[in-house]
Amino acid sequence: MNPDLVLINAHLVTPNESFLGSVRVRDGRIADVDRAGRAIRGAIDCEGDYLIPGLVDVHTDNFERLVRPRNSVDWPVLPSVVAHDAHMVSAGITTIFDSLYVGFTGFGTRSFDTLQKTIVELETGCAEDLLRGDHFLHLRCETSMEAMPEQFATVYPHPRVRMVSLMDHTPGQRQWRDLEKYVAMEKRDFHLTEEEITRFLESAQDRHHRVCGPNREKLLAMVDGEGLALASHDDTTEEHVHQAHAEGITISEFPTTIEAAQAARIKGMKIVAGSPNLVLGRSHSGNVSALDLAERGLLDALASDYVPSSLLHGAFLLHEKLGMPLHEAITKVTLAPALMTGLNDRGSIDAGKRADLIRVRRVRGFPWTVCVWRNGSRI
Repeated sequence: MNPDLVLINAHLVTPNESFLGSVRVRDGRIADVDRAGRAIRGAIDCEGDYLIPGLVDVHTDNFERLVRPRNSVDWPVLPSVVAHDAHMVSAGITTIFDSLYVGFTGFGTRSFDTLQKTIVELETGCAEDLLRGDHFLHLRCETSMEAMPEQFATVYPHPRVRMVSLMDHTPGQRQWRDLEKYVAMEKRDFHLTEEEITRFLESAQDRHHRVCGPNREKLLAMVDGEGLALASHDDTTEEHVHQAHAEGITISEFPTTIEAAQAARIKGMKIVAGSPNLVLGRSHSGNVSALDLAERGLLDALASDYVPSSLLHGAFLLHEKLGMPLHEAITKVTLAPALMTGLNDRGSIDAGKRADLIRVRRVRGFPWTVCVWRNGSRI
């Protein structure tokens, strides 16, 4: 039997309060939590640093930029998975929902072939002990893609799939309701001519009207009774939220307007916002500010989206900028996302929970991850 891990003199952040104390870990679980700061032989002195649960990230796109570091470069998948895992863990994220596209309507490459290879190599990485975080799959399903239901049917039974989001990135819809901003982005990133843009817009909007509704129905029929967490992505109007709620969807992920978030709150849906939005103080695509959502009580959880380090940073900013109690802010990146995805064994410093823990120190105002433990083992 391995000796107990004991962490003392830590600023413990629990779901209901924070205080100076110690934690004892036995066989990968939190055995007890003590308010005393006394010296214990063989213990690790946290020197007053914060000790918080390992972060739970329900939506990360980080892998995408590693497997495709340039528009013309496809990097080998397994090294990309391993590098992605290292990025996430170094940011204090111990539970990782790899958010992978099923169907894609834009320019660039997020191919189904890459999705399939990623799932295979993710299993390889876990089997060969190459990965340090606990990985799940969040399938991001583009309803405006004709082949999406067929592709989804081949991957959603995988045991790591725990969350599914329904998306529509058609220009003129949801996140890209402002066509001028969308066109400017496509011209900047892909150097397209006016003629190429016009053809693409016409094709995308025609496809939206033909396939979005039927595809949405097919997907929801497939996941019915599967126990997966379901999210509606980029809700923009009250109608988007009402439709999602009527379909049994419980999460409004990255709502783009206050109106949509308010409708989600009324319907009892959980609201997830991107932590990069919070760190930057704005949405990169011109949508509602995550800070505005939090100020209005319209934020249940944060997700790192495209910057892993933003998750912890964002939680501390909720505390600093809004005066939100630290334990409440930390819950939005730990216990809240764990519970909304059915992971009841983690996300808080409580006896019996998994010993996924991170030691955090403030350095020039920035929360810096000093150590990370998963199941009581330092990773």
